[in-house]
Amino acid sequence: MSAAPRTARGEKTRRKLLEAAEHVFAATGYHEASVSRITDVAGVGQGTYYLYFDSKLAIFNELVEDLNHRVRQAMSEGARGASSRLEAERAGFAAFFRFTAEHPGLYRVVREAEQVSPDALRLHYTRIVEGYIEGLRDAFDDGEISDIDPTVAAWALMGIGEMIGMRWVLWGDPDAAPGAGADPTASGTREVPQHVLDEMMRFIEGALGRPETARAGRADAAQKEES
Repeated sequence: MSAAPRTARGEKTRRKLLEAAEHVFAATGYHEASVSRITDVAGVGQGTYYLYFDSKLAIFNELVEDLNHRVRQAMSEGARGASSRLEAERAGFAAFFRFTAEHPGLYRVVREAEQVSPDALRLHYTRIVEGYIEGLRDAFDDGEISDIDPTVAAWALMGIGEMIGMRWVLWGDPDAAPGAGADPTASGTREVPQHVLDEMMRFIEGALGRPETARAGRADAAQKEES
């Protein structure tokens, strides 16, 4: 369990602990990490730590939730103002890739949650998908995409973004020396190449359907029902 801070100073201390936990868990993994290492990186005493978190697992769960909130916020802000669903998809993915470059430890933390805290892992993905499903339903109602199952599409799209991000943001240049992968403790500068983003969106457009093809498909279906 974790205790919510009551003051601005307390919130600042809690944020320092979460940032330190992100660094430590990404660098060493959950099992090798320790509360003492987290407090050393945060620059606070262990007594202060236990004012906010009662265990290592408590801060790990809080970190998964915090990263989830921030990545969803980044994607939402990135897609804001898009004039179509496909534009929103592109902008949202671009924002996700930027967040991944700034927080490469996201991948290790989320994957460790599968063993350390399965409920946190499930909540992480489910929260992302819930907003996705709503957006896809609205796009279908507006005639922008085909009648693809929004739940299946949402999970598939999330998988695409995660794998593309891992390959081009986290792993980086395939011609780099063996073992020269991204440092999971450092902010990255890698970006998904433009042609990769273009091809990814081409694939997604084919799966979701362009507005004109989606509307044409609806018209054909309506004519068949009337005949």
